[in-house]
Amino acid sequence: MEFTEPRMNCAIDATMSLIEGRWKTVILCRLYREDRPLRFSELSSGIENISSRILSKQLKEMEKDGLIIRSVYPEVPVRVEYALTEKAYSLMPIMKMMAEWGLNNAFSNRVKFDDSILV
Repeated sequence: MEFTEPRMNCAIDATMSLIEGRWKTVILCRLYREDRPLRFSELSSGIENISSRILSKQLKEMEKDGLIIRSVYPEVPVRVEYALTEKAYSLMPIMKMMAEWGLNNAFSNRVKFDDSILV
């Protein structure tokens, strides 16, 4: 697969390039709702139908983009936790507005919403 530069045709593209994909917003919402660092297994069990490989890939991308912090604790067994960064917290008002827009404007028979981000 060839690497391509993120599209930046307009300012919205810069934001969307960080959160686009099937699972990134779900991961962000889960970490936001829990309001505490979560281990990989906690994230995985709380997100229906996500594979370990995809979750790992998404977490690595989000860490690279500065949305999450990965903390490794030198214990036996090693403990790894994921938490939101300030950058990710600054996205939450935007995501809440997107969720509200979706609830008001999307076809309810096509999209299932988890409106708990509005809380």
